[in-house]
Amino acid sequence: MNASSPSPAQNQASTATLYGGVTNRRVTVRDLATAKQRGEKWSMLTAYDALTAGVFDEAGIPVLLVGDSAGNCHLGYETTVPVTMDQMVMLSAAVVRGTKRSMIVADLPFGSYQESPAQAMHNAARLMKEAGVGAVKLEGGERSARSIELLVEAGVPVMAHIGLTPQSVHALGGYPVQGRGDEAAHQLLRDAKAVQQAGAFAVVLEAVPAELAAQVTEQLAIPTVGIGGGPDTDAQVLVWTDMAGMTAGRVPKFVKQYANLRAVLGDAARAFAEDVRGGAFPAEEHSFH
Repeated sequence: MNASSPSPAQNQASTATLYGGVTNRRVTVRDLATAKQRGEKWSMLTAYDALTAGVFDEAGIPVLLVGDSAGNCHLGYETTVPVTMDQMVMLSAAVVRGTKRSMIVADLPFGSYQESPAQAMHNAARLMKEAGVGAVKLEGGERSARSIELLVEAGVPVMAHIGLTPQSVHALGGYPVQGRGDEAAHQLLRDAKAVQQAGAFAVVLEAVPAELAAQVTEQLAIPTVGIGGGPDTDAQVLVWTDMAGMTAGRVPKFVKQYANLRAVLGDAARAFAEDVRGGAFPAEEHSFH
């Protein structure tokens, strides 16, 4: 063996990790389950188009979520509620086309699964058949367990979402932290166990006290994905426009901004406009003859 070549043991260790290990196929629910068993934390970002999804895929993000947060981030809605199935199919298909390795999870939007498990199955099948996603996500704990069970029995991987559920913004009266107080904490634990029992492969915990999220993570065999759930969940997810500093105004307390792309794009646009006004663009090197 060449001295610079990795040993079989090193190769095995590399392929056993989510970061840098899975290179010849997409990340699967089995990879995430294995990561939970060995205590490897992983990241998830939202994506809504092929271009940015490709950037995140190349960066090694193992899971990308085509969230109905596109309603707030890209479609100009005040909430996620107006987002339609047709919009989710279009956005999800673009993300799938722009990626090679990341597992793609797509949200079932408001009104696409609450009516019945059969409705959930119909729309989940659309996302898998028409967009090519690897899994779907839906909100709700005990109230969504029957739909999760039907989807999983039909071969649809399901990521659950409990705690703060943005599709219920009108019922909740905003976006308050969930699970505070004994009764609310016990309900969240029941919800978490219900979605695991129904067959969900992971569960998002949004805007939940860190101590409660840690307790849920310890009690569940499936991975927990935190967004405002403290440091002890198995994974973390952020809306990419929040993470990269594209969002205007205040961002939620749980967001860390890793760049200021809004300022970068604004500066680029202003420089372009100034060059056009002043005649500096297009220059000779940008012209055909």
